[in-house]
Amino acid sequence: MVSPFEIVILRLQEMGAFNFLFPFILTSAIFYGLLRRSQIFGKPEETVAINGVIALVAAFMVWAYPILTGIDIETQLSKYFFFGTVSLLTIVIGLLAGSMILPEGIGKFLGEKVEKGRSAILAGILIMGLLIGLGILVASGLVGTFFPSEEGKASEIYETVAIFALILGTIVLLVWVTK
Repeated sequence: MVSPFEIVILRLQEMGAFNFLFPFILTSAIFYGLLRRSQIFGKPEETVAINGVIALVAAFMVWAYPILTGIDIETQLSKYFFFGTVSLLTIVIGLLAGSMILPEGIGKFLGEKVEKGRSAILAGILIMGLLIGLGILVASGLVGTFFPSEEGKASEIYETVAIFALILGTIVLLVWVTK
């Protein structure tokens, strides 16, 4: 017997919620949060409408690309978020186990190591996080979206990634300068 949740998920898939709607909502929320946090256009309380409009337009532009080019990323994004969630749960369980073994708890232990100037531990944690993220990206199949095998689409993807990197670099530079 089919469960009600399965029926809802299949209906949402038929409507394109997983292919456009949910990624669009997530992307616009991330853009809005970044604009609000960076305060590029002024104080967040005064620029709610500007940040909202820019976030919505940017999210539409981002998610128009896969639809206009015919790339279906629904399965890869679902895998990506599933693998990411499983990885985060594994890390949380590891941290819980570590906090049971260490007498002061893992947060205090790592905090003391970082305060003592042992940036190697912090760099190791950062590198491990990046490797886990890269592994999730490869395992989910999203690498094929960035590096397709077809000759014509490859140049478009590279241009899109380069433009995205320039935009991200500009945002990071603006945030860094405003601090």
